[in-house]
Amino acid sequence: MKRLLPALFLISCLQDSSAASLERFQSYLRTTQAARANFQQKVMDKTGKLVQESSGSFSFLRPGRFRWTYAKPPQLIVGDGERVWIHDADLNQVTVRRAARVLGATPAALLAGASDIEKSFVLTEAGQRDGLEWLEAKPREKESGFERIRLGMSASGVEAMELVDHFGQTTMLKFSNLERNPQFEAGTFRFTPPKGADVLGE
Repeated sequence: MKRLLPALFLISCLQDSSAASLERFQSYLRTTQAARANFQQKVMDKTGKLVQESSGSFSFLRPGRFRWTYAKPPQLIVGDGERVWIHDADLNQVTVRRAARVLGATPAALLAGASDIEKSFVLTEAGQRDGLEWLEAKPREKESGFERIRLGMSASGVEAMELVDHFGQTTMLKFSNLERNPQFEAGTFRFTPPKGADVLGE
């Protein structure tokens, strides 16, 4: 399930003052109902050692619908608004869970959740670094699985995301080719288990 959680959090460039930044963020949530982009992902342990690297693409349509595709190793995660489906192609195994149990105060809620983000996260400015403006989101739920989430923005939008879990592991994501409010084909956020696949879960 760790691959699901970074799932995403697309924000416009934030202004200097904290109040203006949060207002801009809420405005973005109201005006961006859908998006798609490519991503590069790296996972570092608490010593900073690279332990996993992957890439792929994602799409989302609020509320609760998203499609997160990893190219290698192949894995597909689809949220249809009611359930979240995780398909491991190598194992031909599908895990399904109710969306309400999976999303909660997770990074995925920033991606595909409703616009009332501050009910689940405490949002604060995190300064400038690497040429980006950073916003920090701390989950209000202690059992969310993450200690903090940081979003890095430039004038063109979100460029990076950092997730730190309670074990000190950091997941770093870099985004490219972002498209806001695209038109999706029918079936983009639906999933049917492949014939012969083992289906586990709810």
